[in-house]
Formats: sequence, C-alpha cells, structure tokens
Amino acid sequence: MAKKPRIVIIGAGMAGLTAANKLYTSTGSDHLFELVVVEGGDRIGGRINTSEFCGDRIEMGATWIHGIVGSPVHQIAREIHALESDKPWECMDGFSGEPKTIAEGGFELNASIVDPISTLFKNLMDFAQGKLTEDSAGSGGDACYYNFAAKAALKDCTSNGGFVNQSVGAFLRRGLGAYWDSCKDREELNGYGKWSRKLLEEAVFAMHENTQRTYTSAGDLFNLDYEAESEYRMFPGEEITISKGYLSIIEHLASVLPPGVIQLGRKVTRIEWQLEGHKPIQVPNGYDSRPVKIEFCDGSFMLADHVIVTVSLGVLKSGTGQDSGMFNPPLPPFKTEAISRLGYGVVNKLFLQWSPNGNRPANDKEKFPSLQMVFHPPESELRHEKIPGWMRRTASLSPIYNNSSVLLSWFAGKEALELETLSDEEIINGVSATVSGLLPVSKHKKEDKYNSREFCNGNVESCDDNGVRFGKVLKSKWGSDPLFLGSYSYVAVGSSGADLDTMAEPLPKLGSTDSDHHPLQILFAGEATHRTHYSTTHGAYFSGLREASRLLKHYRCVGI
Repeated sequence: MAKKPRIVIIGAGMAGLTAANKLYTSTGSDHLFELVVVEGGDRIGGRINTSEFCGDRIEMGATWIHGIVGSPVHQIAREIHALESDKPWECMDGFSGEPKTIAEGGFELNASIVDPISTLFKNLMDFAQGKLTEDSAGSGGDACYYNFAAKAALKDCTSNGGFVNQSVGAFLRRGLGAYWDSCKDREELNGYGKWSRKLLEEAVFAMHENTQRTYTSAGDLFNLDYEAESEYRMFPGEEITISKGYLSIIEHLASVLPPGVIQLGRKVTRIEWQLEGHKPIQVPNGYDSRPVKIEFCDGSFMLADHVIVTVSLGVLKSGTGQDSGMFNPPLPPFKTEAISRLGYGVVNKLFLQWSPNGNRPANDKEKFPSLQMVFHPPESELRHEKIPGWMRRTASLSPIYNNSSVLLSWFAGKEALELETLSDEEIINGVSATVSGLLPVSKHKKEDKYNSREFCNGNVESCDDNGVRFGKVLKSKWGSDPLFLGSYSYVAVGSSGADLDTMAEPLPKLGSTDSDHHPLQILFAGEATHRTHYSTTHGAYFSGLREASRLLKHYRCVGI
C-alpha cells in the first residue's frame, strides 16, 4: 500500500500554521497527506508573542493590524471576536493622541516648529512609497514648500544616476536640504536655550527617521532601497491592535489540527534533499524513498516528501552562509544570493512600569505624558552626558494606553541589540537619566516657561529629582534569539523586489530536470517571501496560503 505523502512544516508561526490549516482543511486533502509541524521553541506563534506585564496585555512581537480593509488577519480577528476584551491591552485607544514633543534640556516644542517638519517628512515618505507623485502633489499654500522639497530631492536623485542603488535615507536628507533652501532668511527662535531653529528642525526630522527605522527594521535608512519602497503595500483603513492578543489568531489557526501534528522543542539542524536524481535514504528497517531528511538537535531525524521552510530570513542568512550547513546540498546560488542581498533587521520593544513616587499608583492627575523625544546629535557638545547613546535613537516614550502605568519605547538596529545586553538596573538608570535630561533642571524658577509643573499637569512632586520611579522592566530580545536572529525583513540597497520573489521559489523547480521524480522538495514561506507585504503578519499569512495551495495544486486537490 502506497504511503501518504508526508509534508513537514518547519516553524509554528503565522506562515507555518496558515499553511498547515489550509492543507488540513482543504476539500479532498484531509486523508491525502500526513502532516507534521515541527517547532524549535516551546510555544507556537513565532514572532507573534502575546504576554502580560503589570496586569496589561502586551505584544512582545507583532503588534498592529496594518489596515483593516481587506486584511485577512482583521477578518479572522473579527470572526473569532478577538477585537473585544474586558482586559486592558496595548494601544487599546490607538496611537497616542497629542504627544508632547520635548527637546533635550526641557524645552517643549510648539506646533509651529514640529508640524512643518512632520509634514515635510510625511510628504517625503509618501513620495518614496509612491503615494504622491510629481503630478499628483499640490503646489499651493503651505504644500508648496514640502512638495518643492520632495520634487527637488527627486530631481537630485535623477541627475545622480537615477534611483538604482539609491537609499530612502539619502532621499530624505536631500529633501530636508531642499526644504531649508526653499525657506531661507527666517527669524531665529527665542526661548530654546542653545537650540537654533535649524538644529531643532534637524533633530525633529531625526526623530521621525528613528520612528521609520522601527517601521522598516532598517537600522540605517541609508541601507533601505528607494526603488523597492514604492512596491510595499498596506491595506486601507485604520491600524489597530488585537484586544485579545495577536496570539488568538495563531491559536485559531492551530485549533483545527489534530493532537500531535504540532511538535514543540524540535529544532532543525540540517535538511538533506535530492538535487540530482533520487537516492533512497537508509533507515533502521532498510531504505525509504522519501527524498528529504530533516535532522534535529537531539540527533533524531524525520523523512518527508515535501518540507515548507518558514524560518526567518535571519536564520536563513545564518544557515546558508560560509561554514554553515543547514542545507545539504547547499541551496543554489540564485537562492543564496537573494538571501544575502535582502535586509533583515532587529526591532525591540521596552516596557517599563512607572509610578510618581515608587510606592503608590498614579492618580488621574499624574498621567505620564506621551513623549516625542528630540535629542542633540551624539557628537554635539550640547548633549546631556548622562543620556546613553542607546536612548538617543528612540523616538518616543509613551503609556501603552491612556492612564496606563506601563510605558513603551521602540528600538531598532544596533541600539536594539545593545538593549538586549543591558541589565534591568542599567535600563532604569538610562531611562531615568533621559527623562531628567528632557525635563528642565530649573523647575523652581518661576520665570521658566517650560517648567516641570506645566509638564506634569501641575504635580511637582511626581517630577522632582526623586519623583518619577521606574520599577519593573520587560524587553524583547529578537536579535539574540537563535530561533529568529532578528525581527523582520526589508529590501536593502543592492537588493530588489525580485529577490523576494526568488525567496518564494521552491526547490527543485517544477519542470526542471531535477524535479522529474520528486518535485517541490523544499518550499519557502514567511514574511520575507512576499514581494509587496514583506515584514508583516498578513504577508506571512499570504505566503503560507501560497505554499499550501502550490502543494494542493500539485496533487490536484479540489477546493483549493
């Protein structure tokens, strides 16, 4: 009696469990395949990891549904009633409203300084992402300054060889320079200490750049490819978080699978596949005709007809580099070169519990503000020496919802990696020094317009030198976790959207001489395999559907 084809899915995250769900539930396939999901960790979810901190539901990894119109994640969340909860959760009231923008030294910046630079940055990113073009951009009123800057930056890039190998970071800085050229001879600012208008504008611009770094996972925007940025797509509608946690989506996908299909603690160390011809694999009772052998860290192995690899791009980079042997034979050059060229970064989240005096919870009059933080450059002589470098490239420190005692900051790149190495005490000291450096030291001077009395809603005690206390600390560590080695992908300079398509190609390819007898031995899914929705949970979801459908079509299953 012929054996059922065995499909092994490596990774129990969004892509892997979506593929498993599709394969198991598709009409005509329930008795066709032997399905196994192996997960190296002790939980399902992958880079989705809902947790709890100080009584609030939080996300250590994936956080947002990026647009609700047409999003499969939103559709699932709505169907399973995951958008309703009595328990408080992260960003339950959306993005923090009306943040206070504070410049180092304790200066609260008014809208006349912040808004023009914020609008400029948004317009530049809209141009980079293809939402605005030279033809669609307005030219009247205030828009003329911002769109002139963007158009000048476009012209500058075009005159310097076009956009091939151009970075988003370079485009943004050209736009800022063009903006300054378009509005010269403005009055200098008063009341901001040694901050000049240009220094403040550049620092506000850098604040937005730091936020963009967390959006893209590019530690340096000068490594983020300009041309590919316009291929990235978001769904229309608002961005929301999931009341019952992102993990509820994962649990729903996994709930249809029979017990035993998902195997935890099975870390894969090696995948052997057949590149040329087929060699039966020796097993204890003789030989097995299945072409793929998966070896685990405990010395055991499993044979398969098809393997869907959903590990992160970071793990693939580590596993396909020189002196590594995750695949035997090694993946072909077209695949490894795409893996090498694409970008993959680290984004971490830092949660802190705060209280006015460390001994009691804050009352309604003692709200910690939603801070947008504006810093002097690291090389500036004006910088506050006690503010650590890893804090200088985070853009915000905000309650996770209105009145919450839990604060959140996002970190990207080398600062995110440094955060992972710090002790709780070092983190608390660094954040405390930062808050002190942003709040004025001259709070007792009645003539000081930007005093801490105004900053903290009139409560001086909660903002004096011995006031605001940070207690518990919780941080993500995606960069050092060997199962992920980072957070999500981006298209780096020198790469392109075509590399994302290459990531999705199975091995051996259908129609190749190597696939005559055992095609589709290794398939690839995950956010880094989707050309327009990379870096997102819905991109991972789509990729899981794609690879499951590829196998269902191969076996001519109905209802796919």
